[in-house]
Amino acid sequence: MSVLVGRNAPDFNAQAVINGGEIVENFTLSQYKGKYVILFFYPKDFTFVCPTELFAFQEKLEAFKSRNVEVVGVSTDTEHSHWGWLQMPKNKGGIEGVTYPLVADTNKTISANYDVLVGEFGWDDNGDMIAEGELIAYRGLFMIDKEGKVRHQLVNDLPLGRNVDEALRMVDALQHLEEHGEVCPANWTKGADAMNATHDGVAEYLSEH
Repeated sequence: MSVLVGRNAPDFNAQAVINGGEIVENFTLSQYKGKYVILFFYPKDFTFVCPTELFAFQEKLEAFKSRNVEVVGVSTDTEHSHWGWLQMPKNKGGIEGVTYPLVADTNKTISANYDVLVGEFGWDDNGDMIAEGELIAYRGLFMIDKEGKVRHQLVNDLPLGRNVDEALRMVDALQHLEEHGEVCPANWTKGADAMNATHDGVAEYLSEH
């Protein structure tokens, strides 16, 4: 598994569904330069754990936007699959009401570039393509700063849903660091004390806690 933290986030150009039902061509990550991005991958449309995550991000969408953060979801499904799922009501297993972009990684290159693609593929002696396991994405999450650099990543196995509040907390920690130059200790939350990145600053923090 590659660690992308500290590196530029791989850009992409793909089809996507935006605003809950509009299919667009040439959706790129680089269009958000100057904004923060939470880019998350999920395995499949029309499944069970995935809609709980997609709705959880939607419920916190205004909190992300108030912090200048764009939320973008990605799976290896087609844009038409995304669109169909978005038209289905929640009580019928759909994700109607989700408004942030859902990117169609149908050729698997985005998932591969972020190293969250499940399964291996190659060619046999006859030149035929072979694959081991389904070529879908793990539950990867990447926090990208205003310059397009990955500052945080988390990858969960397929059955394990993520904590959206933790993603928001990491945004707060990064923005606190950028604004105040202070580092954030374990379990830090917005409004709590942080630490100066010096020996004296850390010692003072520890003496108070």
